Amino acid sequence: MAGEEDDQFPAGSTASFDIPECSQSSSASPSKDSPSSSPSMLRKKRQRSATPHSMVLRRGRSSSNMFGSSSPSSPLAIPCKSSPSSSNSPSTSKWKEGEEDDDITYSPSSPLYSTDSPTYAAEESLTPSDASLRKYVLRKRRSFQIKDEEEICASTLAATAEESEIPACKRLKSAIDSPVEATKCASDAPGEAKVPPIEEENIISRLPEELVHKVFSYLNEKELNNCSAVNHQFYKTANSQRVWKNLFQSTFEYSIPMYHPQSGKFELREPQRWKGANPWKESFKMLRHGVHVRPGCSSFYEGRDMLHFEKIEQALLHVNAQSTNEKLIFVHTGHYTPDPLVITTDVQMIGASSGFVIPTKVVIQNRQDTTMSLMEGSAGAYVGFMSILFTPEVNPLPNPTHQAHYAVMVSDEASPVIDRCLIQSSSSVGAALCVKKQNANPKVRHCKIADCENVGVYITDGATGCFEDCEIARNALAGVWVKNQANPFFRRCHIHSGRDVGIFTFEYGMGFFEKCNIHSNRISGIEVKQHANPTVVRSQVHDGLTGGIYVHEKGRGQFMENQIYGNAYAGIWITSHSDPTIRKNEIFGGSQGGVYIFAEGRGLIEQNNIYGNNLAGIQIRTGSDPIVRLNKIHDGRHGGIYVHEKGRGLIEENEVYGNLLAGIWVTTGSSPILRKNRIHSGKQQVGVYFYDNGHGLLEENDIFNHLYSGVQIRTGSNPKITRNKIWGGQNGGVLVYNGGLGVLEDNEIFDNAMAGVWIKTDSNPILKRNKIYDGRDGGVCIFNKGRGVLEDNEIYRNAQAGVLISTESNPVLRKNRIFEGRAAGIEITNNATATLEGNHIFHNKFGGLCKATDVRPLERGNKVYENYNAVQKAVDKGQCLYKISSTTSFPMHDFYKCITCNTSDRNAICINCINTCHAGHQTEFVRYDRFFCDCGAGTLNNAEPCRLQCEMRDNDTVYDSSQPLSTETTL
Repeated sequence: MAGEEDDQFPAGSTASFDIPECSQSSSASPSKDSPSSSPSMLRKKRQRSATPHSMVLRRGRSSSNMFGSSSPSSPLAIPCKSSPSSSNSPSTSKWKEGEEDDDITYSPSSPLYSTDSPTYAAEESLTPSDASLRKYVLRKRRSFQIKDEEEICASTLAATAEESEIPACKRLKSAIDSPVEATKCASDAPGEAKVPPIEEENIISRLPEELVHKVFSYLNEKELNNCSAVNHQFYKTANSQRVWKNLFQSTFEYSIPMYHPQSGKFELREPQRWKGANPWKESFKMLRHGVHVRPGCSSFYEGRDMLHFEKIEQALLHVNAQSTNEKLIFVHTGHYTPDPLVITTDVQMIGASSGFVIPTKVVIQNRQDTTMSLMEGSAGAYVGFMSILFTPEVNPLPNPTHQAHYAVMVSDEASPVIDRCLIQSSSSVGAALCVKKQNANPKVRHCKIADCENVGVYITDGATGCFEDCEIARNALAGVWVKNQANPFFRRCHIHSGRDVGIFTFEYGMGFFEKCNIHSNRISGIEVKQHANPTVVRSQVHDGLTGGIYVHEKGRGQFMENQIYGNAYAGIWITSHSDPTIRKNEIFGGSQGGVYIFAEGRGLIEQNNIYGNNLAGIQIRTGSDPIVRLNKIHDGRHGGIYVHEKGRGLIEENEVYGNLLAGIWVTTGSSPILRKNRIHSGKQQVGVYFYDNGHGLLEENDIFNHLYSGVQIRTGSNPKITRNKIWGGQNGGVLVYNGGLGVLEDNEIFDNAMAGVWIKTDSNPILKRNKIYDGRDGGVCIFNKGRGVLEDNEIYRNAQAGVLISTESNPVLRKNRIFEGRAAGIEITNNATATLEGNHIFHNKFGGLCKATDVRPLERGNKVYENYNAVQKAVDKGQCLYKISSTTSFPMHDFYKCITCNTSDRNAICINCINTCHAGHQTEFVRYDRFFCDCGAGTLNNAEPCRLQCEMRDNDTVYDSSQPLSTETTL
């Protein structure tokens, strides 16, 4: 069987051959007027022994006319036709016993001795006296095999080391594509020798190899097959790659063998990829039934089993009229302008030219109407390796009107194969390739549809079609239009550099786009609108000059496992009631955001990897309500998810991390549901940020390890925050400020660097049933007129006060359990107040409820018990309070200043240091409040070292707790 493409001659080869020129007057046959060869040059004298069993009596024949006339300036003419039925054949002559002749005799099985040959005709013209010189001799029987012209059998002779024309190389042993290929690839041309003749010493075998090659280069395929039965040398030469390459390239023009195992399949394959010994011959056999359209070359095909036509229309009429052989037309190099071609049969029309860019050399063009139409009945049709152009004449009117014509149109129930074609239209209306109507289903492979002045590919009215490995580029409008229930299949297509959108599906259009590369289009790579519903999988959509994918006006679609990157605007836009599915895509490197949903857009955004975009990974705005689930949104140069302008949406089970600004922003009347997300490792800001009347539900999320707070709520925002775990914030767990509201229920807030919950600046949240513990500062800090309701919370094991109320704040604390703090349970200071009802305060280090001077909270039913009262015990023991607080906490007790030591109001001295270190100094009582002793810390100026401390300390920490950092965002 044939396997695959083109062998080259080894470097330095001096072999040469001639390819016949195409002209009406030229001919490939040699001259018949040259002088005859000398008989003495062709005679061999030798004596042969014979036995009755192995000998037959055969007629001797003069060798003087064996090759006909010859000339030094022309190749030898080798007649190749045989006529076994002729009465003059030597094989039918009677024996004449006893006669002998020293002349060489030849087997009548060779086609050289047909009565139709010029050699035999020359013999018949001899005089009777010359004829009487012929004698009969006994010759050893030779096992030549003669086939009739319809026998089919593969050649079994492989090239030897001496006759191989290419270097040895490993050959691809590919499996046969189908049973049809097995039959087709094994077939031999008529008259071909099945096995090589037995090698025998004679005059023909002594002919120079270059001479035989030169002679054979003038023979056609039938003559070569006949010559292969003469002797071993002729067999080798007639089957050599050198001879068949010359014949193949002159007949079909292809530079490398064409693989054609079955109808509708053509492929140029390099010779080393073929399984057979001679790929040129195998390819010739595959293509030999075709007819040729080759203007000006009729004489080249005369006398051969090949048909030639000057025009494509003539060839189509001929092949459509026949019903037996394969309908195959070779359209050779040239520029053709036929009438509109309408194909309604299974004809195969393929361009034939040299080189590797065949479509640029075989051009079919029309200026008035659709160039080629494939209609009902063309189910097995094939069009390949050519350019098909529609170029209407230029209309001088300022606003010309044209009918919609196309370069190629596939309609009705046609399902042709269009392969390796260049399809182009310069019309301002219509398209280059149009597929329309129900059941139109072409297979378009390896085609280039580019530089059109309108649409590249237009599929409509329920049509389908399979487009594979095509390039669709630089078209004035969309590269691909799909509408009206059309549902094509695109695989591995390269759709780029359009002056409009790459793929446009609208008006209920569909389509399946797989592994396509869609890039550098002026508008979007893909646009979907008006109920269109395409599927795009494993494709690349990138470097769009506007955006990647744009779904609007109730568009739908499934976009799965794509790479969407490097677009000038958003990677994906979803707007105006559209509802696509965006699943398992990689969306990154956008000059703006990753996915934008606005103007009441919807959609399912699921299992995507969204990262490295300049703006938000996902933006939801203006009433949009998508589902955002199981995505990774990370390392953005802005925020992770941005919900604003009354945006909504279900945002669940995502991982949002490593973004420069907030992980999730909720603002301006928006109200999303944020559930079961992991929001962590923000680089500069917070995990979830509610501001400017942002609302929504924050439920069962893990929010941790942010540079600022885990959650911030400000300026009228009122979210519900429930069943979350918030930890590891460098600026606290939850910060509510600047009039923020919110309900925090059933959360775990722990291990934050500052307070678990901050409430300040007129904020008024509600905290219920939360566990706030293991903070590296206080549990809940309320100051700067902060308010709020704290009810049924457990606040424990925090480094500072369980609840600190300061600076005119006035919260309500009800039924809380505040225990095991490493400072006081509740501390109220700095003109603050509170309502304390039914709280349990116990097992705290410094005390239960500590109230600064002039603080008078409303207290009802609180239980303060079993606290360790370490402050009072230290005072009772005469210790400096710095011994129990260091600079990490602020015990509440009486503190003083020393006028003698000139201490300022910012300094505080405990009572034991006043009595010991500053004994005899003029001192002044300041108030009962929270402080650490500056005398013990060694931070008093111009004062002696503290006598109650064993070592000196240097600390400038200010009196009150550290202030949290709030996020001020400029949009």
